[in-house]
Amino acid sequence: MLGLMQRRELLISSILEHAARHHAKGEIVSRRDDGTILRSSYADLADRSLRLAGLLKALDVGTGDRVATLAMNSDRHLQLYYAIAGIGAVCNTINPRLAPADIAYIALHAGDGLIFVDPCFLPIVEQIAPSMVGQVRAVIVLTDQATMPTAVLPDAIPLLCFETLMQAATPLDAWPSFDENSAAGLCYTSGTTGKPKGVLYSHRSTVLLALSMNGADVAGLRATDRMMPVVPMFHVNAWGFPFAAPMAGAALILPGRHLDPATLLALANHERVNIAAAVPTVWFGLLNLMREQGNRLDTLKHIISGGAAVPRAMIADYQALGIRVTQACGMTETSPITTWNSPKPGFDRLDAETQLDKRASQGRVLFGVELRSEGEDRQPVPWDGVSQGNLLFRGNWVASAYYRMPESTVGSEGWFATGDVGVVDADGFVQLTDRTKDLIKSGGEWISSIALENIAIGHPELLEAAAIAVPDAKWGERPLLIAVARPGCCPTPESVRSFYKGKLPDWSIPDRVIFADSLPHGATGKLLKSELRRLYATGA
Repeated sequence: MLGLMQRRELLISSILEHAARHHAKGEIVSRRDDGTILRSSYADLADRSLRLAGLLKALDVGTGDRVATLAMNSDRHLQLYYAIAGIGAVCNTINPRLAPADIAYIALHAGDGLIFVDPCFLPIVEQIAPSMVGQVRAVIVLTDQATMPTAVLPDAIPLLCFETLMQAATPLDAWPSFDENSAAGLCYTSGTTGKPKGVLYSHRSTVLLALSMNGADVAGLRATDRMMPVVPMFHVNAWGFPFAAPMAGAALILPGRHLDPATLLALANHERVNIAAAVPTVWFGLLNLMREQGNRLDTLKHIISGGAAVPRAMIADYQALGIRVTQACGMTETSPITTWNSPKPGFDRLDAETQLDKRASQGRVLFGVELRSEGEDRQPVPWDGVSQGNLLFRGNWVASAYYRMPESTVGSEGWFATGDVGVVDADGFVQLTDRTKDLIKSGGEWISSIALENIAIGHPELLEAAAIAVPDAKWGERPLLIAVARPGCCPTPESVRSFYKGKLPDWSIPDRVIFADSLPHGATGKLLKSELRRLYATGA
């Protein structure tokens, strides 16, 4: 038919080809497992990925085969991202912070034939390897021969050295072309409720998300940016930044496993990072370090945070340092980004407090995603900033079912129910109220645990806080706040409760405040409300 456009498949390899051709000198800075820094470029990444693709072929990895990684953010892990997907196989990034039993379940359920592992995670593989006999053909350690560790594995599973194999590998001449709807990546949920569930990403969905992320009202990466994804590459593809950054030519600063605040701050300053992404716990740690030691983030201007609601107080604290905090929202099933907090016209005319309130929301949907808010009757809820509803999404990078669970369709008309409850205002900005399972119903009225936590974090003597429901004979449930004090501070329950006055209705203020040395976090840094409910089920 006359007038149609040329068709080119949207493949992950095309991102790398573009980066190597047009941003050949774009820098990749990688902190290796042993703490050393390696500098390479997008041209190097393209060469190494083609060599690795040849190695994978020699190891009998074919179209659709699953290959596991147990690794942090590094140049070698980035090469695996592109090489595995580039030959039409599937990169299964496994979260090494999960329980060994869950890691074994994921590898077996995915059908992984090879496991690439950072040296620091090799003990995990040693532990689970006996259950992998008959499926996993080899374990490849992401290191060179000089630092190659030893491990006790079953005879049927050889332990191989990555760099030794790479030296002998024959590179592919070029990347193959195939259907853009082919699978490229596989991520599993963290399994906080039941077994982890797999979400299979396509080349098309991955490229479309990266394109959308690079819009001016989203991450808007530029070739002159120096981007540090602290969020791990095993956590929903590091939120897509390993694809968005090369697409734009932005430098990638990969911090590896050394994620303590002091090391991160030093790396960010030394490498002149101006944009970075991580969960709120990371930004809390850096903020506390700067408060305690008087350090500064010299070049960082933009923080992207997700995985949990970002407290308003933290946004204000970074804003005072000249650093903008942007919330993004999503989950494994949405690749993960669905909303991004960028202002609309008129934002600059709002007073400072109202602007801060807006920035504390989860933002508005990206092009390529649709949002629905509905009540318990499944009918749409008004976007009025007040009416609370269950949030659902559908779009080009939203899952239609879980991997190898064909019965697990996302719902009617393709809408995926997130399990989040929130309100949407007239401008389309989403404000999460809570997870459905974390809402507190007291005397027939709903209390948001997120609202309670965000206010508590604003208390000058509190480091972290979590709110849960505990049984109450009169009201059914009442909120209990478990808080962690800042070092050197001794807040009282009365001072914390009085901090809520005027910020929430009196009936929603926690009846009790309990102080703990620390709060439990899951494998992706989120608060483990299930563990808190177990520990404090009676409110004691």
